[in-house]
Amino acid sequence: MTFEELGLLPELLRAVSDAGYTEPTPIQAQAIPVVIAGKDVMGGAQTGTGKTAGFVLPLLQRLARHASTSPSPARHPVRALILTPTRELAMQVHESVQTYGKYVPLRDLVVYGGVDIKPQTEALRKGVEIVVATPGRLLDHVQQKSVNFNSVEVLVLDEADRMLDMGFIPDIKRILAMLPKERQSLLFSATFSEEIKKLADSMLKQPVLIEVARRNAVTETVTHRMHPVAQDHKRQLLAHILKTSSLKQVLVFVGTKFGASRLAVYLEKQGIEATAIHGDKSQQQRSEALEAFKSGKARVLVATDVAARGLDIDDLPHVINYELPHVPEDYIHRIGRTGRAGKEGDATSLVCPEERGKLAEIEKLIKRPIEQVLVQGFEPGPDVDAAHDKPRRGRGSNSAGRPERGDGSRDKSAAPRREPRGRRDEERERERPPSRRVEPAKPKLPKLDFDPSKPYEPKVSAQNTAPEPKRTHHRPKRAVPALLGGMPKADSDKG
Repeated sequence: MTFEELGLLPELLRAVSDAGYTEPTPIQAQAIPVVIAGKDVMGGAQTGTGKTAGFVLPLLQRLARHASTSPSPARHPVRALILTPTRELAMQVHESVQTYGKYVPLRDLVVYGGVDIKPQTEALRKGVEIVVATPGRLLDHVQQKSVNFNSVEVLVLDEADRMLDMGFIPDIKRILAMLPKERQSLLFSATFSEEIKKLADSMLKQPVLIEVARRNAVTETVTHRMHPVAQDHKRQLLAHILKTSSLKQVLVFVGTKFGASRLAVYLEKQGIEATAIHGDKSQQQRSEALEAFKSGKARVLVATDVAARGLDIDDLPHVINYELPHVPEDYIHRIGRTGRAGKEGDATSLVCPEERGKLAEIEKLIKRPIEQVLVQGFEPGPDVDAAHDKPRRGRGSNSAGRPERGDGSRDKSAAPRREPRGRRDEERERERPPSRRVEPAKPKLPKLDFDPSKPYEPKVSAQNTAPEPKRTHHRPKRAVPALLGGMPKADSDKG
């Protein structure tokens, strides 16, 4: 099938050709005709399947009748609203709108937090037909009364499962309450949970289910492997992999913002070009880091899960899970950055013994075992650290190198029991011959100056016969204030 067979406008076909695409992906082939027909859609597709073009192209075709070059704001009310969970994904969708709509005179705007709100407010008041926004910043504009939803015809909720994970569902419901009842709604999600189904039931009317991959599935072109390693040596193993391999563009996932920055600094000290991207960085810093990674200035990009869903990098070959995600579904989102559009990808995980439970949940979710590959010198041995060849302290050993039980108690059978020092000395003394025995010295008693056989009578001296004088305590007299007229005046006061 070709894009011409999908019934797209010549202006859109020209833009698609300029972008270098000739054949639609499965999600595009199924979604574009349904959206053009005006039906609601519940789409399930993995990241990298082309779902963004699957709703942007038919959305532009539906709004093409409103295209106008008039500068009047009244001619450009908001006709389509696209909601995304992250800034990066909002910018990515906005780029697709501009790419495919460059021959259709419709105004578009991307709205997200972390930047000055004034330019966004001015652009909204000048009038735009398509708004791509994150929920939080969009509600800020609603509070400032700089945006109006009365003319919205199409609503798109992209990455709905991520919206749920990030706690945006209450904001989504507030926005839904402001939209016209008669509208077309599209919901796209990589995974379907019960919460997502409830949200779909509240916003979709007789939707068409489009699902090009089985639920919670991973791309078949991605190779999975895991390296067992002790937690304390993950950084060294990661640096070893990057130094001894020809990996040119690597996306590394960590669990926390602080961990992302710290790991990037460590890799830089090891001579590996790296940068970090996470929620605490400003939008300009995040954009600069992503651009450095895309252009090849930075070989490694360390990111958190929040930043993961908004990354759109062509031909990303390698993803490394420095830490396994807490939620198994996030593993699918992470490795969805590689192996896109049928291309081969590589997903590597560094797994410490404490993460074995998370690994089992991931394998259960993706319905396949992950290959285990030991890296020589980094095997997580029970008693000896193979990378440094010295006894390990902590669980499995104590400060003396003596093995411990599973509950942390010492194994008493591993070392002979030592008798108390006093008892050993007595036994050694009894084994000596009588001629060499050393008799313990008898303690010297103090001399008594009285006969112990007679009753004790204390000596009374002449000094002790005098009765002790009775002690009396005298309190100092307090100064009594003179009463008015109660005491005679001094001579100096007379006259």
